[in-house]
Amino acid sequence: MSGLVTAELLERVRERLAEGAGDPDPAQVAAAIRVEAGGVLGDTDLLRALRLLQTEMTGAGVLEPLLHDPRVADVLVTAPDAVWVDRGDGLRRTWVRFPDEAAVRRLAQRLALAAGRRLDDAQPWVDGRLSGSEAAVGNSFGVRLHAVLAPIAHGGTCLSLRILRPATQGLDALAAAGAVPRDAKLLLENIIRARLAFLVVGGTGAGKTTLLSGLLAKVDPAERIVCVEDAAELAPPHPHVVRLVARTANVEGVGEVTVRDLVRQALRMRPDRIVVGEVRGPEVVDLLTALNTGHDGGAGTVHANSPHEVPARLEALAALGGMDRLALHSQLAAAIQVILHVHRRPDGSRALREIGMVTRTPTGPVHIEAAWSATAHPIPAAEALTRLINERLAQ
Repeated sequence: MSGLVTAELLERVRERLAEGAGDPDPAQVAAAIRVEAGGVLGDTDLLRALRLLQTEMTGAGVLEPLLHDPRVADVLVTAPDAVWVDRGDGLRRTWVRFPDEAAVRRLAQRLALAAGRRLDDAQPWVDGRLSGSEAAVGNSFGVRLHAVLAPIAHGGTCLSLRILRPATQGLDALAAAGAVPRDAKLLLENIIRARLAFLVVGGTGAGKTTLLSGLLAKVDPAERIVCVEDAAELAPPHPHVVRLVARTANVEGVGEVTVRDLVRQALRMRPDRIVVGEVRGPEVVDLLTALNTGHDGGAGTVHANSPHEVPARLEALAALGGMDRLALHSQLAAAIQVILHVHRRPDGSRALREIGMVTRTPTGPVHIEAAWSATAHPIPAAEALTRLINERLAQ
């Protein structure tokens, strides 16, 4: 940094502004610059310092243009000169640079404070959520924030921002985009009409929420859907959707509302269908229990790399809720009929890969058999799923 606008001057201004309450306005920033500079800055240097500090102290700082890009889903900072984005075609390095490691750390701590979380040497990581206004991101449900400070993050502060854009695409749009083949689309529509309960599975960023939202758009408009989510993402184009969003504890460690709490509340809200945006903990016990008490057609998403891994994944989650393996398989077999697997193709696009049917073996454990596949693999459960759909539709 050259001229009269030095790093030391900017740091003194930051310290002065930090003593005040709330976010400083441009006039306060300019006054602080004049005081700390001792009146020796000309108009050009003053404006330069003001721009630097406003950029750093407003919204997400130098990351702001990336968050406003409607194609960007993730912004990842791994070093002051290593800022990456994912626009749906894999990670790409950007032109954005931070002045130094301290600037990345300051931004992470400021965003954590905006999310009502603590981030310092005593608590060197944070997982929180910024509202759309706090992150200055339009047309979104906000930003999911995760940060780890150095030296826990060995190469310097790591910052991860995921833009929670509303999943509003219908099934027809997904089919037109090539994410859902025509024959699979017809099968999915029948699964919804027959009120079969299903889980959408796949890896991170595979399009689970997008497909789930598209399927919920096909639900009869007369039905009431209650969605429970850890972070608000579902926004299906359906006339009667109630969204309940979990909340983390505040800086004092109070005020937490868990997904499990909300699943229990959803049962008292006269739902026709209960949907859990992402099953990632003991709430799986409450979801399966709910689907076994007359709430047909429920749904959720689960992180799993293939349909065949779903029983083992749910076993691990159910154990957190105090349900043993035998009980889990019994509840799963009675509550869920279909597993939908989505994945990311090598080119970064997302697509439905397999539709599986939950089948219980004579000895008890549940396994998943393919009923439709985008590949040439056998589909042993195709006839069984068609038969189940016809039976439900005839009721």
